[in-house]
Amino acid sequence: MTDWTGILELDLENRQGRTVAKKVYFQGALKVMRPVYLNNYNFPCYYLLNPGGGYLDGDTYRMKVTLDEGAEVTLTTQSATKVYKTPSKEAYQETEFHLKKDSYLEYLPDPLIAYQDARYFQKNTVYMEKGATLLYSDILTPGWSPEGKQFSYDQLRLINEIYMDNELIAFDHINLNPGAQEIGGLGFMEGYTHLGSLIVIGEKTDSALLDLLYETINEETADIKAGLSELYVPGFTIRLLANSTQVIERVFTACHHAISNQWYQMKPSFLRKY
Repeated sequence: MTDWTGILELDLENRQGRTVAKKVYFQGALKVMRPVYLNNYNFPCYYLLNPGGGYLDGDTYRMKVTLDEGAEVTLTTQSATKVYKTPSKEAYQETEFHLKKDSYLEYLPDPLIAYQDARYFQKNTVYMEKGATLLYSDILTPGWSPEGKQFSYDQLRLINEIYMDNELIAFDHINLNPGAQEIGGLGFMEGYTHLGSLIVIGEKTDSALLDLLYETINEETADIKAGLSELYVPGFTIRLLANSTQVIERVFTACHHAISNQWYQMKPSFLRKY
């Protein structure tokens, strides 16, 4: 049995049209703040915290989030996930999401910053029922190094597995290993330093929304490279290369606004902490 550095479990249900927690459990170096109901909406926003300030050598974290039928939630972090030097063993985080029919999950963590000699492995597994909606993003940022190298971390590995009614519908594996790859070259970062991913699965996805997202991305004036791919089920992924965290956040925020307006005629809450 793994001796976890931090554990967090969150079970949410729809109670008379308002999403509330029926179970909140955490121990070690993971915590969750009391929910905030932003913009007077009936679904909460939870801020996830790491009181230790960063991920260190051999740290292991486990999260499990369950949304009952009709439950809706936004999850984000209080600050960036900072992975420091891991000389002996990589830092590891695994997260399981269970989304029942008609539930809605936004999981929008702050960027992951990998510093010099950092190794980090993250695995997200999503189990959805048909009719559930998922909106997930991540941003990978190279941390500062004394020599000023752009890619001084050892390895970043992120896996997303998404199942709908127990069938695998999406598998995404990012593996950045600057020591073994020409990380700045073709097929990897292609001259950019920051990488963003947005995964959206929802039955309301249609060609009009995809056209709108293409337009939204093309309105960005900074130097970026972006791709949008449809999924096997109604949904899509966006991959974005840029040279700053703020540019990726700006593009993803604009896409988030477009999705929320198209699907629900509402404006997402402002989540950033600065």
